[in-house]
Amino acid sequence: MTENDIPLVSFFKRLLDPLIILGSLYLIVLTQDEIFTGDYLVLMIIAFFISSYVYEQIDLYRTLHIGKQLAYAGDIFMGWAITVIILILIGQGTGLRYEFSDRVILAWFALAPFALLASRLTAYMLAFHFGKELKLRSAIIVGSNNPIDDVLKCLSSGSNAGIDMRGYFDDRDQAVRPAGMDCPHLGAIADVGPYVRANKIRTIFICLPMSAQPRVLALMEELRDTTASVYFVPDIYTFGLIQARLDHIAGIPVIGICETPFIGLRGVLKRGSDIVLALLIQIMLLPVMLAIAIGVKLSSPGRIIFAQRRYGLNGEEIVVYKFRSMTVAEDGAVVDQAKKNDARVTRFGGFLRRTSLDELPQFFNVLQGRMSIVGPRPHAVAHNEMYRKLIKGYMLRHKVKPGITGWAQVNGYRGETDTLDKMRSRIEFDLEYLRNWSLALDLWIIVRTVKEVLKKDNAY
Repeated sequence: MTENDIPLVSFFKRLLDPLIILGSLYLIVLTQDEIFTGDYLVLMIIAFFISSYVYEQIDLYRTLHIGKQLAYAGDIFMGWAITVIILILIGQGTGLRYEFSDRVILAWFALAPFALLASRLTAYMLAFHFGKELKLRSAIIVGSNNPIDDVLKCLSSGSNAGIDMRGYFDDRDQAVRPAGMDCPHLGAIADVGPYVRANKIRTIFICLPMSAQPRVLALMEELRDTTASVYFVPDIYTFGLIQARLDHIAGIPVIGICETPFIGLRGVLKRGSDIVLALLIQIMLLPVMLAIAIGVKLSSPGRIIFAQRRYGLNGEEIVVYKFRSMTVAEDGAVVDQAKKNDARVTRFGGFLRRTSLDELPQFFNVLQGRMSIVGPRPHAVAHNEMYRKLIKGYMLRHKVKPGITGWAQVNGYRGETDTLDKMRSRIEFDLEYLRNWSLALDLWIIVRTVKEVLKKDNAY
């Protein structure tokens, strides 16, 4: 939960809604002395995805957070009404409605929103009570425009942001610092980048005036070499924004301009699909993996599994597993990429690399939570340190877990990237994936990956 710059409370809120809905159906079936058949299970799965999507679009948590309990209750009932209508249409179209007890379904439709409202209010109260137990996220403020007083008040109000405010950066004379600025002045805006990297700051609030666009752009360029989540707190309230992502942090209206796509329910869907697919693949391919392990051992001396340090989520080092396909196991300050007709690649290893079978142990990384099935491919630490200095925005790919396959790989950037332009193109595809992620896109990339592997191109 601490992997993303999202409060733990928000994560559970986005997961709890569909679970309450499904749990209420299960309890009603039991209390009505009905048999819980496979049809009810199908209904629960369909209701899970529909209600999750509907309530995510309504964004209940923002309404409750700002204290509008009546509006919050209205949103719950409206969201449930939309969910019920969709379920009725699906039931009519598929004939599933005739597989259920009418009294069970009617009771579920009537009681679920009340159970949902009660659980949300309870969770909200518990969240405030236990908020101090959350892991703190280090944060800084850049600038001191008009909203700065409200920012500091909200962050110090004991709400549940879990933020450890270190101080602020500003270029102005501190003899005339704004009233209410009781946090430490850490330096000029030019000092932000080095401070963030040295102190591993997780969250940055930019409180510069909207007229200071050149300074904001220059600051964003500087922060591209970090994995900090960046939020712009405008000095006026704006509407009609298309590209920006509006959000609330501790009740503060912000525009998220650099954030992971896996927030709340999206994170649950991503992790859930990873676990299910990784388990299925491991079970089906276990005999193949045993055969490959024997082949690696017999084909050349050395270990069966090659472990190498890579950068994972938020730029933190992880260990990635692969079947050894070379006579060397480089993991130092200098790592040479495998090339076509590379003498270091064993004969059996060449077959593994062409078919991508050497990647199979990485499904253990997925189950461990270090990697995802689909995401930007992890690079050796040595390569990361080199390319982060050469390619703008390179480190933004580490806002998500690295993947076994990715959008770049199914678009022709699989295998060696022997030029800087090729690596830039790979990073552009990685960032495009972050901007446009969906579960459907992940499944499409997996299908495309199978097709690319069968072509046996670009892997040496």
